Amino acid sequence: MPSQEEIRLAEERAIPALDAWMAAFNALDLEAWKATMQYPHYRLASGRMHVWESADMDDAYIERVRTNLANIGWHHSVWTRREIVHCSDDKIHVDTQFTRYRADGSVIAVHDSLYVLTREHHRWGVKLRSSYAR
Repeated sequence: MPSQEEIRLAEERAIPALDAWMAAFNALDLEAWKATMQYPHYRLASGRMHVWESADMDDAYIERVRTNLANIGWHHSVWTRREIVHCSDDKIHVDTQFTRYRADGSVIAVHDSLYVLTREHHRWGVKLRSSYAR
């Protein structure tokens, strides 16, 4: 278990990176979203591992994301839990939960997930996401 001081330092690193990730996701701003990730980038969801070797995600990818979110009535997502569970000087595991909302504020879904952030090329970013979201 990390010490309180290790957790405090990890939070100073991880929380701004996670906030940037969520802001870019909510804006559906592909360039900003890609800038919050490390590559290769991994997402494990729906029984599949998706791997992005580089930031070469194309417009078709973000259009699929937009369409999928529109189909469920999504308006925005919010972190509802971010707890550091493991950390080192260059890697942080964060137990997260996020909630997806409609424009009227009603909840679509709540998803538990694990985010792994790494420090690479002098910056913190999301390296791996494992969630139960579709």
